[in-house]
Amino acid sequence: MKNTIRQIFHSPKFVAGFSIFVIILIILFVYPLINPGDPLQMIGLSSFSKPGTYVSVYDAIDTEKAIMKLPNADEKRLQNKLSDEDRIAMKEWLLATGTPEEEIDITDTDHLLKLWKDKYDPSIKPKGMTMAKRNYYKRLNTNLEKALDANEVVIATRNTEDGTLDETKTVKDTEYVNTKDVVNSIYLPLGTDNFGRDVLKELVSAAKTSLRIGLIAGSIATLIGLTFGLLAGYLGGFIDDFIMFITNLFTVIPGFILLILISYGIGQEQRGATTVAIVIGVTSWTWTARSVRSQVISLRNRDHVNLSKLSGHSLARIILTDILPYIASYVVMALILQISTAILAEAQLSMIGLGPKTTEVPTLGLMMNWSMLYSAHTHGYWWAYFPVLLIIALISFSLNLMNTGLDQVFNPTLRD
Repeated sequence: MKNTIRQIFHSPKFVAGFSIFVIILIILFVYPLINPGDPLQMIGLSSFSKPGTYVSVYDAIDTEKAIMKLPNADEKRLQNKLSDEDRIAMKEWLLATGTPEEEIDITDTDHLLKLWKDKYDPSIKPKGMTMAKRNYYKRLNTNLEKALDANEVVIATRNTEDGTLDETKTVKDTEYVNTKDVVNSIYLPLGTDNFGRDVLKELVSAAKTSLRIGLIAGSIATLIGLTFGLLAGYLGGFIDDFIMFITNLFTVIPGFILLILISYGIGQEQRGATTVAIVIGVTSWTWTARSVRSQVISLRNRDHVNLSKLSGHSLARIILTDILPYIASYVVMALILQISTAILAEAQLSMIGLGPKTTEVPTLGLMMNWSMLYSAHTHGYWWAYFPVLLIIALISFSLNLMNTGLDQVFNPTLRD
């Protein structure tokens, strides 16, 4: 046993896959201790907030300030005011009013603003330009003038007696606050999703749930496949024909179609994570059964098995002590593949709306479903779907790498 374990951990592929998988597990179990709470809690009232640190503007107003004059601060403010669409629109105006294209560089903010200040005239009506478009340029010019001239913001409160606004405070462009001093702030490494929920906290919980589904479904599929394969391969005859008939019946019907039909028949309210795992396990055991059967057929006439038969040992004892140990490594590899397959199957089911119900726990497939429904991929909200794809890929890759490493250890034809 020790020698076998030593051989396994001398396989570079197994060690690489095992290391990736263990790192993922450590993150999944440690992060909730650092950032506890409900992963489905809606902390944001807006959808798809970008990754970063968020501080309360309301609290920042009364936070102790420091006066600073940072280099290029004004230029950065202007660059932030000018979106890519605004820059392209400014170029279109300049071209329409006769400015040579080679003089226009929309990436150079200072040069672009200088050209705009020199060339823009609201009284000019370029040929073919609509009134709505000219009004857009007027608003853009007004905003740019305010950004160039303003160096402070006035904060006012309404007088309860006469309803007038009374100036209470001014915020200058040289005043800064330390984010650590702001009473309410939050760091969102992956921003929020379409429901305003912390994507990282949700992702960790979803990965744990998907792994649990994979483990339950993989164990069920491996157990069913192992039982049928052992009985069919050892007993042969009518039992073998009957089991293979059932196996072929499940094989002929595409597994995913069967999975869809069963999941749809269960209904949304009854589809919890465990229920979905059981459905996946019950529909994905066929290839394990066929593979185990072929392994057992090659073992059932070995000398040690025949000796057990002559000794009068029971069927259960022969299978458990004389056959199963010889295919144990194959069963472990089948279990790893079944877990990986189950995780992908859950993601596929949830993508089409047939996964676990959304009110209980998140899964990786549900997160993909939500991001797709709210068009995160078309609007560039990468943090809502790309980390999910990455964690699915890493889990599947690590499990398959472990399986390949085990295959190299236990399969003599693949050894160096």
